[in-house]
Amino acid sequence: MFDRRQFLGSGAAMLGAGALAGSTFARHAFAADAPLDVALVGGNVWTGTAGGRADAIGMIGDRIVAVGARAVKARMKRSTRVVDLKGAFAMPAFTDNHTHFLMGSAALPRPDLLEVKSREEFVARIGAAVKAQPDRWLLGGPWDEQRFGGQLPTREWVDAVTGDTPIALPRTDLHSYFCNSVALKLAGITRDTPDPAGGVIVRDEKGEPTGVVKDLAKALIDRVIPPLTHAQQEDAVRGGIAHGLKNGFAQVHVPDPFDWDCFDTVRRLRAKGETDMRFYNFVPLADWEKVVALVKEEGRGDDWVRWGACKALVDGSLGARTALFHDPYTDDPHTRGVRVMPLAELREKVIAADAAGVHITVHAIGDEANDDILDVYAEAVKLNGTRDRRFRVEHAQHILPATIPRFAKQKVIASVQPYHAIDDGRWAVKRIGEKRLDGTYAFASLMNSGATVTFGSDWPVAPLSAVEGIYAAVMRETIDGANPHGWLPDQKVTVEQSLTAYTVNNAFAGFMEDRSGRIAPGMLADVVVLDRDPTAIDPETLPKTEVLRTFVGGRERYTASAA
Repeated sequence: MFDRRQFLGSGAAMLGAGALAGSTFARHAFAADAPLDVALVGGNVWTGTAGGRADAIGMIGDRIVAVGARAVKARMKRSTRVVDLKGAFAMPAFTDNHTHFLMGSAALPRPDLLEVKSREEFVARIGAAVKAQPDRWLLGGPWDEQRFGGQLPTREWVDAVTGDTPIALPRTDLHSYFCNSVALKLAGITRDTPDPAGGVIVRDEKGEPTGVVKDLAKALIDRVIPPLTHAQQEDAVRGGIAHGLKNGFAQVHVPDPFDWDCFDTVRRLRAKGETDMRFYNFVPLADWEKVVALVKEEGRGDDWVRWGACKALVDGSLGARTALFHDPYTDDPHTRGVRVMPLAELREKVIAADAAGVHITVHAIGDEANDDILDVYAEAVKLNGTRDRRFRVEHAQHILPATIPRFAKQKVIASVQPYHAIDDGRWAVKRIGEKRLDGTYAFASLMNSGATVTFGSDWPVAPLSAVEGIYAAVMRETIDGANPHGWLPDQKVTVEQSLTAYTVNNAFAGFMEDRSGRIAPGMLADVVVLDRDPTAIDPETLPKTEVLRTFVGGRERYTASAA
C-alpha cells in the first residue's frame, strides 16, 4: 500500500525547497545579466499571447525568461545551450484535457483492434493475442463494431480461440466490455443476473448474456480482474509518458471517475522524481470528503502532480446507446439512455463537494445529461455563493441549441475531444436522427457564444495526438472518408482556435494560466517544436505534422532524431 504520509514528508520537503528556490530563482533569472541555460533561436514561435509571434525563446531552469531574438541574444553566454530551430514552428507544449492515462498506457502494447475490417480479422487478432500471453487476462485493445460490420460481438465468436484465458476488451468509448464465456463465468454473470443500476448486460433472444456489458455492469467484471501490481502500473505509465512526450504533450488532465489508481501511480513516480510530464488528477466524486482531507493534510501538490478535483458521470455513451437524451433513440425507441448516477445523488455530491472547495467536472454526453448537470451547477452556485470555481463538463457532446449559451452565461468550461466528432460522425445519425445533430459536437457554436472550450483526446478512446485533434476540429472529415467537406461543417473551427484550446484554455481549465499555456517571461518552459506551421499550411496536410522536440520544465525530454 502506498504510504501517503511518506509522500507528504518528501512532498512537503520538495514544496518547501521549491518555494525557497523559486524566490531565489526569480531574483536570479530576471536579473538583466543572468545567463540563459537554453536558447531556442531561429524559430517561428506562436506565443499564445496578444503579441502572437516571436522568433526566439530563452530559458533558465524551468522557466521562460526571454522572448524574441534581441532579448534572447542579450542573455546568451558561453554556457548557454543554443538550439537553432532552422525556421521550425515552436509553441507552448500541448495539454490534453481528458485522458485515462493509466488505462491508455497499459494498452500501448496490446493488440490493435480498431483497424480491423471484418469479424474474421477481429477474432484472429484476439486469438493471436491470447496465444502470445495465455496465462493472464487479455484486457485490450479497444474495439468498435462499426468498423467491422456494425454487429456487436458475442462470446461465441471467440470462445474457441481464447480457451481458458478470460478476456475483457473495452469498446473504444470505454462504456462497454466484450467478454468471453470464461470471463462471464468468473464474474458470476448468468441469465439470472439482473442488470445493475446504471448498467446493462446485453442478452440474446433467449435471455443469455452475449458477452457485452455496459456502463456500471462493467463493475461485475472489474471485481474479478486481478489488479496490476504497483511495479506494473509504474512501468505502464513510464511508457505512456514517453508516448505523450513524443506527441508534444507537457501535461495531461486525468479525470478518472471510478478509482485512484492513476493518481496513486503518478504520485509514486513523482516521489521518485520520474514524472517527465505534468499531471492534474481528478478522482471519483463519491470520494470528495477523502479529497478534502488530503488537501487539508498535504495541499494540492506541485506543478508536476496536482490534485484537489473530482469527476462524476451523468450518463454513458452514444455508441453504447447509454447517453441520456430527452427523446428516445432513433434506432432503439425503447430507450433514452442510462443515468449512471441518480440525479438526486449527483446533486447532493456536487453541492457538498463544491461547498468544500473541490474542483468538479462531470461527464455528460446526451442533451438531457447536459441540461441536468448545468442545472445542478447553477444550483450549487446559488447555494454556495459566487467564486472562481471553473466547473467543467466533459464531452458536452450533444447539446440542445437553446442550451449552448448557458455554458458562457454560467462560466462552465466545455471540455471536448474533437477526434470523437470524426469518429462518431460515421454513424451518429443512425442513433439520434438528423434533428438532434443540431448541437452535436458544436465547437464553433460554443466558442462563438463566448464559452471557454478546451481540447483533448479521451485517450485511449482516441489517439493521444493534438495534431489529429486539431485536424478533426478544423476539417471534420470522418475517418471513413464519407464526408470530404466536413461532417456538420458549420461547426469547423480555425487552427489558431484549436491551438488556443490545447494550450491557453487548458491551462485555465486546470488553474495554471498564471504559469502555463503561453510563451512569455515567467511561464513554465514547456515548449513543443513542430516541423511546420499549422496555421500556414493546407489544413488537409495537418496529419503530416511531426513533433521534433518537446521541452518540459526547461529540459528537452523528447527529440525526434533520438526516437
